[in-house]
Amino acid sequence: MKRVILAGIVAVCIASTSVFAAEVKLGYIDMQRVMGGSEAGKEAKEQVATKTKAYQADINIKQEELNKLKDAFEKKESQVKQGIALPESRATIERNYQNKLKDFQRFVKDAQEDMQKLEEELGRKVFEGMEKIISEYGKKNGYTFIFVRNELMLYADDKSDLTAEVLSIFNSSRKK
Repeated sequence: MKRVILAGIVAVCIASTSVFAAEVKLGYIDMQRVMGGSEAGKEAKEQVATKTKAYQADINIKQEELNKLKDAFEKKESQVKQGIALPESRATIERNYQNKLKDFQRFVKDAQEDMQKLEEELGRKVFEGMEKIISEYGKKNGYTFIFVRNELMLYADDKSDLTAEVLSIFNSSRKK
């Protein structure tokens, strides 16, 4: 549905623009390449990697704690079956394990959500920085439209790819 609406809007814009203008100039930016090739994108990836390592270290510690509790539970369960330990002691360990497991699952879910938010926020900041550069570039070079390359673009000629040029301008503007 989105494709149909987007295609319709683009078709109407192009048709109406071509009536009033002699030339329609289109270009696109590949934001994946921007994120990988820009200094801002590399910094964002470093921030994400640093935070991911910290979360992973915490996850590993919590996972180890869970494994120890599980081993203790299995040992106690074996002792109960052999008549060496009381079932209540096994139940206490099991309850403790289940609580730790829920805490662990909640922590992992929260960490994933936090990382997703961080990636979106950093990506948005890079995009906002690029918007001004793209707008100025488009006006200066007479572009009618500059799109962000995405899955809705079924075909785009490589000649319309402005990523390298705009990326170069973006990187040099950050150094100033």
